[in-house]
Amino acid sequence: MQLYADQPARRMRQIIADLISLGFIVVWIALGVWVYQLIAAFQQLGVQMQEAGAGFESTMTELGDTLGSVPLIGSGIRAPFDGASEAGAALESAGQSQQASVETAAAAVGLFIGIVPVMLILLVWLLPRIRFVVRANEAKRLLATPGGADLLALRALTTLNMTELARVSEAPASEWRAGNSATVARLAQLQLAELGLRSSLEER
Repeated sequence: MQLYADQPARRMRQIIADLISLGFIVVWIALGVWVYQLIAAFQQLGVQMQEAGAGFESTMTELGDTLGSVPLIGSGIRAPFDGASEAGAALESAGQSQQASVETAAAAVGLFIGIVPVMLILLVWLLPRIRFVVRANEAKRLLATPGGADLLALRALTTLNMTELARVSEAPASEWRAGNSATVARLAQLQLAELGLRSSLEER
């Protein structure tokens, strides 16, 4: 599979672009993970609230049970402790909610920072690279088939500008239609060169 151009300068540019793009992807993913961990650390506040609420609820419940067993005054004195126990339960629930909210926010921000820039990099870098690989391999396969040079020459006539075509001959289209083998070969090579490839003749 033709992943890079044959021309040294173009191949070097492609390799450098690949390395830079992959480096940016790693950096943004690492940054997203770091931001996630930074925000998720605030869950500790929720953990402390939950533990404090659970401890307070347990203590008030035990005191209520103990004092509630006192004859005559037990039923009356227990009510405030039951209320305090409920307040502890509410604090515990608030701590759990805080943890869930922080986890959601950390995941959302971390994913946004890690994924959105990576998607933009892939659009700007990966799609053109895939397009090059597809076109380069298609051209190589076409060149290896009977009549492939004629098709490459036709593609050159339809895609390249007149300045480039004028380097082949004064009337490249007419000569291609006439089956001029030299013009066909030069047009095919021009098309390959536009992709950064060498023809089999040049490689030999």
